[in-house]
Amino acid sequence: MAIGISLTIRARGNRGLTGSVSPFGGLVVEEHQNHVHGSIFVVKFGGSSLANGEKISNAVKAVAKELGKGAKIAVVVSAMGKTTDFLLETIKEAINCEKMACNTDVDDVLAMGERTSARIFSAALKANGVRCRYFDPSDPDWPIITNEVPMNADPILEICEGRICKYVLPLLNEGVVVVVPGFVGKTSDGKITTMGRGGSDITAFVLARALKAKQVILVTDVDGIMTADPKLVKSARKIPQIDINSLIGLASSSYKFLQRKALKYKEDWMDVKIINHAHGDLGVEGTVIKGSLTRNTASVDFSEAIASITIVGKGLSQSPDILHQVVQKLRISEVQLLGFSANYDSMIIYIPENMLDKVLEPLHMVVYDNSEAIAMAVRKNLALIKIKRAELEETPGVIGGLTRALSMKGINIYGLFTVASGIHVFVDRANVEEALAVVRKSLEEN
Repeated sequence: MAIGISLTIRARGNRGLTGSVSPFGGLVVEEHQNHVHGSIFVVKFGGSSLANGEKISNAVKAVAKELGKGAKIAVVVSAMGKTTDFLLETIKEAINCEKMACNTDVDDVLAMGERTSARIFSAALKANGVRCRYFDPSDPDWPIITNEVPMNADPILEICEGRICKYVLPLLNEGVVVVVPGFVGKTSDGKITTMGRGGSDITAFVLARALKAKQVILVTDVDGIMTADPKLVKSARKIPQIDINSLIGLASSSYKFLQRKALKYKEDWMDVKIINHAHGDLGVEGTVIKGSLTRNTASVDFSEAIASITIVGKGLSQSPDILHQVVQKLRISEVQLLGFSANYDSMIIYIPENMLDKVLEPLHMVVYDNSEAIAMAVRKNLALIKIKRAELEETPGVIGGLTRALSMKGINIYGLFTVASGIHVFVDRANVEEALAVVRKSLEEN
C-alpha cells in the first residue's frame, strides 16, 4: 500500500504550499490559494440597494470589508433606484413608441443609468481608500461585447470571456476592485446596446463564468427567495437553498426573483446567493441557487404504452370532491399518474396502459356515484414527449410552432399542457419517432 504524508508550508501572503511525501521518495509540492483568501466574487448591486447616497455608502463599506478578508471582487452595478424606468418612460413620451425597438439611440439613453452608477460607486470606493477601476463602454478594453439586437442584446460569450480574462482578471489579481455597469453592452463596431430586463444579472453571470468566480452575490431588497410571495402570504419564510429548475417553476408568479434570460448564463458549478442590502454584509446568509437550467430538449419520457381516461360531466371543476375521489382511487390502486388536465366540464388522466385493469372499475364508480359526472372513455397506445425549453414562458409562439409542425406531418395531438418550463405532448405511439423528430426540428427553428 502506498502511503503519503500531507503537509502545508505557509508562504508569504495568502498562499500556501500543499505537499505530500511520495512513496517513491521526494517531496511533491503544489501551490494553491487559500479557500477564502484570494477567491473571486462577483457582486451585483440592484437598483434598490443603490437608491441613494447612504445606500451606496453602505454597499461600498460591505465591499471594502470583504476585500479586507483577502477576497478579489468584481462589482456589477444597476442604475440607481428606478432610474431606468424613468429614462424609459421619458424616451417613450419623446419618441414614437412604434419606432423604439429599432432606434439605437434608445439603448444609448438607457445605458446612462448604469454608467452613472459605476462612476459614483467607483468614486465612493476611492473615498474609502479602495483601489478600483470602473469600465465604461467607451473604453477600448470594455469587456461585454454583444450582438446588435436593440434593447434586448445577447452577449457573445467567446469574445466576452476572452476580454474579461485579458482586461479584468489582471486587475483583480493586483487587488483592484473592478466596477462594471450592468445591463450595458457594446457591439463589435462600437454601438451601445442594452440586454433587456435582467441585463445586470447577465453581466454578473458572464463575468463569473470567465473569472471562475467562487460565488455570485446578488444584493437586493429581499432576504432571499421565499416559500411564497410575502406580500400575499404573511407566513412566507426564506428558502436557504433552491435548485434553479425548481426556481423556474415559479416563473408564472408575480413575485419575480431573476429573469429567465439571465439564468440561462448560469453554469452548474456557479453558486448564486441572493441577500438583502439592509444587512450591510456580503457574508450574510440568504438563498443560494444551485445547478443550471435544463437546455432545450425533447425526449420520450415514458417507454411503455400510455392510456388516457377522460371523464365528462357538467361543472366538474366546481366539484372538488370528484377530483379528490379520483386521486384517492389512483392512490389506493397504486397507479402512476403521468399527467392530468381539466376544464369546466371534463378531466383527463394519463396513466401507464398496463395499469388500466387496476383502476377502470374504481374510476367508473366515481362517475356512477356523482351526478355531476356523465361518462368516461379510454384511449390506448399513446406516447408522451416531454419538452424542456429554458425560456418557454418568455418566448411567444413555441407551442404554436410545435402544433403547426405536427399538423403538417398529419400527426394528431391527444393531449398538450405546460408545466413550468416544460411542455407535455401526447401522441399516437405508432408515430412517436416521427413526432419526436418534428418536435426537435421545431425547437431548433424557434
